[in-house]
Amino acid sequence: MKKHIFTSESVSEGHPDKVSDRISDNVLDFFLKDDPYSRVACETACFNDTVILGGEIRSKKIFNDKDLENIVRQAVSDIGYTKTLFSAENLKFENKLIQQSSDIALGVDASNDKDEGAGDQGIMFGFACKETDTFMPAPIFYSHLLVKKLAELRKNGTLPMLGPDSKSQVSVQYVDGIPNKIKSVVLSTQHDDGLSQDDVINIIKPFIQDTLPDHLMGDDVIYHINPTGRFVIGGPEGDAGLTGRKIIVDTYGGAAPHGGGAFSGKDPTKVDRSAAYAARYLAKNIVAAELAEKCTIQLSYAIGLSQPISIYVKTHKTGKVDADLITKSIRECFDLSPRGIRETLGLNKPIYTPTSAYGHFGRTPTDEGHFSWERTDMVDALHNHLK
Repeated sequence: MKKHIFTSESVSEGHPDKVSDRISDNVLDFFLKDDPYSRVACETACFNDTVILGGEIRSKKIFNDKDLENIVRQAVSDIGYTKTLFSAENLKFENKLIQQSSDIALGVDASNDKDEGAGDQGIMFGFACKETDTFMPAPIFYSHLLVKKLAELRKNGTLPMLGPDSKSQVSVQYVDGIPNKIKSVVLSTQHDDGLSQDDVINIIKPFIQDTLPDHLMGDDVIYHINPTGRFVIGGPEGDAGLTGRKIIVDTYGGAAPHGGGAFSGKDPTKVDRSAAYAARYLAKNIVAAELAEKCTIQLSYAIGLSQPISIYVKTHKTGKVDADLITKSIRECFDLSPRGIRETLGLNKPIYTPTSAYGHFGRTPTDEGHFSWERTDMVDALHNHLK
């Protein structure tokens, strides 16, 4: 039997980088709500007691700085920063958003016989596997589960002594490519002053054991809980945060490639975001259709061009159908232009705030359109095309 250990990490919505992602996606949703064709590229910097917005906007929505400031303060409050130096009440706000470049608009906008082009060049990856019911790799799935559940217990009053900032890390042992057991768990959480490390361990260790699946947990799991011994100062007060700095947390925890582009704060004409969602949608449907047990898809785009430059499919020696045939089916069953992706997945909606923490993939689609790229409604089309 071949064994190896693979580790992935996650961070909570109160992590400084995730605070920035949350604000950027809140701003995006603010514009899409009233103008579905808004062009938004919003970057957020958080540090100490300050939030600064930067980037480009093109929208029919009328707004002012106070509107944006209210969005920022509400996001910070919703995360749970209400008592500290960095809080909804105390923070200082600056807006540096400007109009979108006319040069970018020239390449992106449709005109005459020209279809709408990609908002930038780049490569995007999608991935799916059968390790969990969500078609996500086990280490990142369980890392997300820990910090997401911890935030829920903090917010519902079960664990009020914990703060918004937390980080998790789960190491899974694989045997012949299949998750066999969890070898170690790291969980660091912000907490009230006055709690000792032993106090935190007594709270968190049972929580971990209750949250992670029994069939992967054994008596030999190694726990590292708040290993520095103290975590009272957290969030942007303890470390600076920037939009898009947790891209591996956002995707597959390192178990699959990442194209390099971040997602949060970008409208769906930016293929960094929309094409990454499309690639995940395709990979997940390929695995759900039993065409492979594991699938990686790469898409590449050039700014101003509507169709991808290349499509690459890899089934990691698990494919039931030749990868070239799958690639052909993808081209014929899914319009991978920015417009085609948006229309198929319904991306011109204010659906992005929930993506800003706990991963963009492996989530549950909603009737309102959130996480539409997690649907498996392309299975029949793939089967029919490959008959």
